[in-house]
Amino acid sequence: MAEPQHGIAMYGEPALPPDFAHLPYVNPEAPHGGIIVEGARGSFDSLNPFIQKGSAPYGARAHVAESLLGRSYDEPFTLYGLLAESVEVAEDRTWVEFHLNPAARFSDGTPVTVEDVLWSFEVMGEQGHARYRAAWDGVVSSEQTGERSVRFNLTGESRELPLILGLRPVLKKADWDGLDFTESSLRPFIGSGPYTIGEFDTGRFIQFDRDPDYWGADLGFNVGRHNLDAIRYEFFGDEEAVWQAFTSGETSYYVEYDEAKWVEQYDFPAVERGEIVQSEVTHERPAGMSGLVFNTRSPFFSDIRVRDALLHAFNFEFINQRLNAGVPGRIQSYFDNSLLGFEGEAGPREVALLTPFLDDLPPDVLSDYSLPVGTDDLRNRRNLRTAQNLLEQAGWMLQDGILRNAEGQPFVFEMLLSSSANEAVTGIFAEALQRLGITMELSLVDSAQYTERLNTYDYDMIAHTWGLSLSPGTEQFNYWGSDGLREEGTRNYAGIDSPAVDAMIDAILASDGREDFVSAVRALDRVLTTGRYAIPFWYSPLVRVAHKAELHYPADNLPIYGYWIGFMPDVWWSEAE
Repeated sequence: MAEPQHGIAMYGEPALPPDFAHLPYVNPEAPHGGIIVEGARGSFDSLNPFIQKGSAPYGARAHVAESLLGRSYDEPFTLYGLLAESVEVAEDRTWVEFHLNPAARFSDGTPVTVEDVLWSFEVMGEQGHARYRAAWDGVVSSEQTGERSVRFNLTGESRELPLILGLRPVLKKADWDGLDFTESSLRPFIGSGPYTIGEFDTGRFIQFDRDPDYWGADLGFNVGRHNLDAIRYEFFGDEEAVWQAFTSGETSYYVEYDEAKWVEQYDFPAVERGEIVQSEVTHERPAGMSGLVFNTRSPFFSDIRVRDALLHAFNFEFINQRLNAGVPGRIQSYFDNSLLGFEGEAGPREVALLTPFLDDLPPDVLSDYSLPVGTDDLRNRRNLRTAQNLLEQAGWMLQDGILRNAEGQPFVFEMLLSSSANEAVTGIFAEALQRLGITMELSLVDSAQYTERLNTYDYDMIAHTWGLSLSPGTEQFNYWGSDGLREEGTRNYAGIDSPAVDAMIDAILASDGREDFVSAVRALDRVLTTGRYAIPFWYSPLVRVAHKAELHYPADNLPIYGYWIGFMPDVWWSEAE
């Protein structure tokens, strides 16, 4: 029989004991007070972050709504009690039972009940955003098992599902009485988290105020966290406006991804006066994928030979030297920089997983695959010759300087961007493509239009980043699963429709031990990388954050995920006078 535990880990046992005083990466003596202002790009038109409609600010979910369990960012995937004081789970993970903390309260002082949990899970699972609906398919039934206990009976197909349910936000049922949950709204909702929704001006700013009566302030999981009195988001039209707002003192911090800029352009007055500090936060998480993404739904990029051709035409070495002084290394695969990334030829476990699908996979999926290496000048002749040969094999021929297919259609595609941040990269890439007879048309659109087109997959190519963790699971279906080929609102922006990808994700979720899990992730990494669904950019194992000098973080106790959700601004504090 299972027994109540203070936490649950994807594999093994939680690292912290039941009576832990605080998480290892916080300052338990951090003072309360102050404000942090983030410069956010885009806008918002909703305060309901749980549905498909509308665009809600990130903080509405992160700071206001709370879950049964909370995540430690110093472990690959371990959760500890939050709204639930303990959790029980079957050995075969066919059920999970949560026991609510009797002290748990919403911000209006009313207790969090089993009824609230059951309603929240059901309404999000049936009417909420796709990220909630997918996990709900694994729930067979749910029931109240005690005054403060609730059980979910599961299919047992996913070892991760009990943890996913533990992270599901819990809302107050009575707060939504008479309202259509699926409708976008600017009505502030009641949550149980450390902050409440404060003043806002639609699309311009929103502030979250720390609840002085927050019920969970003294939990070991929360000691040293949620130190700031207010978290404010100021919204701007593009990244340049966000940068200007930071340099002029309107916002509190700026995350810099341009290494050359970090060295050369942080000499504005506030830095020289010591009012701005440059910090480098290291981490041990996977690289994820950041780069130019092919939409394989587009007829231009449905052929892997065309994608491979453009991968060769992208001269990373020249672009990296020109834009970043050649400092950062290149992302080699989706789980690069971690033990989950594939290396060399496939191992026996990977081969066993992939063998049933080899007829439909690239011939180099089991090999020691690596990305094309360019040159230090724009010409990149060898790779462009390879690209031209691949395009010819795919039926594209150069005619009077224009690349055309058998029907005479010119190769003209759209690069959709939402900010000027990647214009320099795409501009250099466009020059190389012109030498192949390909025309890339750049479309820079506002945030609302970009989001709409992203959700409906209305583009040929985009620049995008998928952040990945050390414990990939159900969310991988949202990123790469074949259901996302047509279902709107997923993050399968590449339009991947691969039985092998779906099977590798299933294998990840069904893994009984660490070795099987690692092999399944590496196999998935191989399929994604050799599928040529993206042109990878650069990567650095640290995050550069420039911030006001009065803001501090526990620099000597960085979690393995480093600068990540749950670190900024959760464990920061202010020493402003």
